[in-house]
Amino acid sequence: MKRFADRREAGRALAARLAGRLWHDPLVLGLPRGGVPVAKEVARELDAELDVVVARKIGAPGHPEYGVGAVTADSEPIYDPSVLRALSLTEEQLAKTCDEEREEATRRMNLYRGNKPPLRIHERDVIVVDDGLATGVTAKAALQWVTRQQPESVTLAVPVAAKDSLRTFGTPVVAILVPRHFGAVSRWYDRFDQTTDDEVLSALE
Repeated sequence: MKRFADRREAGRALAARLAGRLWHDPLVLGLPRGGVPVAKEVARELDAELDVVVARKIGAPGHPEYGVGAVTADSEPIYDPSVLRALSLTEEQLAKTCDEEREEATRRMNLYRGNKPPLRIHERDVIVVDDGLATGVTAKAALQWVTRQQPESVTLAVPVAAKDSLRTFGTPVVAILVPRHFGAVSRWYDRFDQTTDDEVLSALE
């Protein structure tokens, strides 16, 4: 199965997949940081407004990279019940981590959006973009936040997705690669450098 050279190439491939649809007043929201370079290519192809929606992963104790839940700056967290059961964790045990991630989500929203007016989402077709879908919990938190703003429609678009995660989404998902053996998002890119805040801000300009 093919790989993407980098996030820009992945974004162009995703844009080509999305361009055949009719979108009503489209808004493309990248998930910082890595989803923003992908989203930029999609927004350019669709001639759509580009912005961000920030959701932060709530990691397992001692293993912060393993997402058991996610939260946005101003929403209740969502958790994967099956993962909580498997790790014998409760939401109460994760409350401190959740608060820290909510604060970081707030910091990033303030950094990336600055003094811009609030996002206009109501009755628009919104496309939420990330660079890949692993557990999917961060994307679900972002989609939940967007849905609360009553858009016309919401679509999640990713270059690569884990097959098992796709089955857990009620929201339509567009994915180019759905490998049988997923591994990690980085496996499907030749170059997968960490996206910086400066790169996000540059893309949003």
